[in-house]
Amino acid sequence: MPAPSHLLLALTLAVSAASFAETTVLTAAHYLDVEAGQLVSPAEIRIDGERIVEVGKAVNHPAGTRVIDLGNRTLMPGLIDAHIHLFLHPGAQDLQTLQESAPARTILALAAARDDLLAGFTAERDMGSEGANSADSAVRNAIDSGLYPGPRLRVSGNAIDIVGGHEDAIAFNPNAHVPSNADYATTADDLVRVMRQQHKEGSDFAKIYQTGPDEMRNGTLHTPYQYSIAQLKAAVEEAARLGTVVAVHATGEPGAGYAAEAGVASIDHALQLSDATMALMKKQQIPAVPTLTWYEYYSTRTPAEAANSQSAAIYAYKLKEFAKQVKAGIPFAVGSDVGPFAHGTQAREFELMVQHGMTPAAVLQADLINGAKLLGWKDDIGQLKSGYYADIIAVEGNPLTDITTLKTVPFVMKGGVVIKATIH
Repeated sequence: MPAPSHLLLALTLAVSAASFAETTVLTAAHYLDVEAGQLVSPAEIRIDGERIVEVGKAVNHPAGTRVIDLGNRTLMPGLIDAHIHLFLHPGAQDLQTLQESAPARTILALAAARDDLLAGFTAERDMGSEGANSADSAVRNAIDSGLYPGPRLRVSGNAIDIVGGHEDAIAFNPNAHVPSNADYATTADDLVRVMRQQHKEGSDFAKIYQTGPDEMRNGTLHTPYQYSIAQLKAAVEEAARLGTVVAVHATGEPGAGYAAEAGVASIDHALQLSDATMALMKKQQIPAVPTLTWYEYYSTRTPAEAANSQSAAIYAYKLKEFAKQVKAGIPFAVGSDVGPFAHGTQAREFELMVQHGMTPAAVLQADLINGAKLLGWKDDIGQLKSGYYADIIAVEGNPLTDITTLKTVPFVMKGGVVIKATIH
């Protein structure tokens, strides 16, 4: 009887690293040297336990080594998505948080994490649990303990917002007292208090809404800022005390500039950045996380969707501004804002970044090097090097010439455990 074409080992929860040979060697036609931005051929990677011990054209094969021959494929580090929402799925976002219980949403979040992993994303940053509080910490912990398959996660708990701010149920009748999907913080003291509570509940970093809502007027973006430089600095200082960082939702000025002045870890969405803000981001190496896929998704929905024309105008503006940012040479990380569209499909972000001005090598370095740094794992993931976690995928073809090859990933390994393998 022939072997099945797909082995989805992550779905068999009894599988563990201990069930495999202690030493594994992956062989393939090529591997990606991320820093150099080039392929090396042929490729062998030796793995002991959960970490890589040797990478090259040929490596040692100790007695008893298990060899997995991946044929004419390219080995590369597992992908990183620096902006996801496990607790969202396609549909009306505000209604999800009202109509679906937190336990139901947690189950869906576990399924979303599985789908992302099977698509080759072995590490992700969950940018707000959308009113589910610290349930994202429980998802992370369940994955880390081996109970469920999923990527390595950095989680924020709820995002933080002002009363009447971007995430504060502003589309509903105020007299209905619909709860916010974020935690309220109006002052610097509030920010510190909320961050301490979230840290107690298991957050890895703080996600703060710094701008919104967005509106196009005569071809220009207008978005009110939510926190002053001093308030954001208080949050950044508190995060440093806790050993964490602050990431912000910041679509435009002056809020994005205030965030850069405060020293945040990333500016997510970055729809509009002034020359001064971009210069500061370059100086301080603060990456923008463009989330082009989210903007494309909302701009291309059917005309019957509310505010579709506004979404299309914002996306057109986004693409022009993104081109300016690429030309300015600011640092980027790759984040899709997946959740409103289906989990496991977010490799579209790589494709869009290449279509609109970046080289495939630059996008992969933004994802794997800058993304690993942003998630706090710069010496553990994102490259095929000795000592790094064996978070490895294989793709058909050359991602340096065809970035769309990342949209179909036939082989996924996380921490030395084969999660998915398509057999030729």
